[in-house]
Amino acid sequence: MAKRSTNRTVVYTDGACSGNPGPGGWGWVVPDGRFASGFDPESTNQRMELQ
Repeated sequence: MAKRSTNRTVVYTDGACSGNPGPGGWGWVVPDGRFASGFDPESTNQRMELQ
């Protein structure tokens, strides 16, 4: 039987849009401070949540 890994990674994410469609953004951050974010001038809320 294979061993299961107990390593875990916590990632906080969010996406939003001002209007639907409209300008939107997304981002993620991990507890050690690394992060990424992005922007789309014409998007939907669903697209930003899935980015």
